[in-house]
Amino acid sequence: VAMGKKITELHQPADLVAVADYHVIPKYLFGQNGQNSYADWYVGFVANAITFTYTPKSKGADKINDQNWYQVLAQPGVQIGRSNPDTDPSGYQTLQMLKLAEKYYDKPGLYDAVLKNAPKTNMRDTETELLAALQSGQIDYLAIYRSDAIQHHLEYLNLPEQINLSNAADAAAYAQATVSTKNGDLKGAPIIYAVTVLKDSPNQTMADKFVDFLVSPAGQKIMNENGFQALNPAPAVGREKAPADIQQATTPWPGQ
Repeated sequence: VAMGKKITELHQPADLVAVADYHVIPKYLFGQNGQNSYADWYVGFVANAITFTYTPKSKGADKINDQNWYQVLAQPGVQIGRSNPDTDPSGYQTLQMLKLAEKYYDKPGLYDAVLKNAPKTNMRDTETELLAALQSGQIDYLAIYRSDAIQHHLEYLNLPEQINLSNAADAAAYAQATVSTKNGDLKGAPIIYAVTVLKDSPNQTMADKFVDFLVSPAGQKIMNENGFQALNPAPAVGREKAPADIQQATTPWPGQ
């Protein structure tokens, strides 16, 4: 979200934009509501999941598991870090996940009980800014993408697909969780990272080649090795406006 605004409001030069929520690109870069248009296509290249990561020093680390996690996180004295839902996709995706969890486990109050231990003082613009606080013991748990937990060799929870926003097949169920942010009310959706090349990219050819590599077998292998789930074939919106090589490497976005 913040990245999109840097381009549209601060006019920061860039060649391409990659985001952890594919909705960000059309919302901020496609020129909606009479705004300037900075892009007219995008490609979804990986899926991810929201989870909580922790260390052996975290309160309750010796008893937390994939079934009782929300009870441990709600215990008095537990400190939870998270990113700002007004600036970062993982911030509002964490809130959406907690709303889904409340319904999935049939535990009214789960959402508020967990967030009580995740005050604004434990919030940063991006969740990765809190990794040092987690590793030093200043916080016990951190809401984060599964890929980040894997890349940093941290313990993490394998939350059910019904709540972790990882499965495109559960899109309708995810959409039942809506959270309010300064950027409007946001419905839950599968976590699909998307990328586009800006119309005024000063290095258009190289940027196009990077996206082409990203969706190639070699690029997908790197993504899978780092905790992501590469999308094969990669879906694209506005595919007919993308460069020919990217058109050939992608498929129309489902429902488009």
